[in-house]
Amino acid sequence: MDTKQVIESTVIFVRETLAGAEAGHDWWHINRVWNNAKLIASHEQADLFVVELAALLHDIADPKFHGGDEEVGPLTAGNFLSGLGVQQAVIEHVQNIIRYMSFKASFGEVTFHSNELAIVQDADRLDAIGAIGIARAFTYGGYKNREMYNPDIAPNLNMSKEEYKNSSAPTINHFYEKLLLLKDKMNTQTGKAIAQQRHAFMEQYLEQFYVEWNGIEREQNPERQ
Repeated sequence: MDTKQVIESTVIFVRETLAGAEAGHDWWHINRVWNNAKLIASHEQADLFVVELAALLHDIADPKFHGGDEEVGPLTAGNFLSGLGVQQAVIEHVQNIIRYMSFKASFGEVTFHSNELAIVQDADRLDAIGAIGIARAFTYGGYKNREMYNPDIAPNLNMSKEEYKNSSAPTINHFYEKLLLLKDKMNTQTGKAIAQQRHAFMEQYLEQFYVEWNGIEREQNPERQ
């Protein structure tokens, strides 16, 4: 099976596996990350085959939906790719990208590095910020029945990995605990450039959110119809 056929088979597998998934981690999230990754890779030195496979399979079994098991994703991806006859070195590279690309992985020591990891990580982080990132944050918050905002619950800016994994804080807190931090964690020049605009959009959104939350009009004399 050539690389094009492997990619096509992977797309089918991912779409079928994630059918009915939570909307922030469904096929369309994967598709956006895949497209982001291909765009970033076009400006970087990287193995595009590894980049595409890792982007497509990075959330094939997200730990948050599998009891916190951080190895089920790499294992599922590895078993699938092995069944397609993909070379073991490629499989292990993809598994390591899945294993180390998440935000929570940054709480510990990252012992694996590659250009491909940097690209896929940026591609995924871009989908966590900007307009799509805002939509995904509130989608997941609703899925977990979390408050949108509670002014009495301050963001935890120094949380541990376990605190992050087990947090049930309001969705607005997630902006300060993760989303607004991602701009400065981008790896590639392309990722950094795109992140600037998306970060600015989130800041504008939060400003408007607080205006509306507090019932304050932006203009002194709004036009009346």
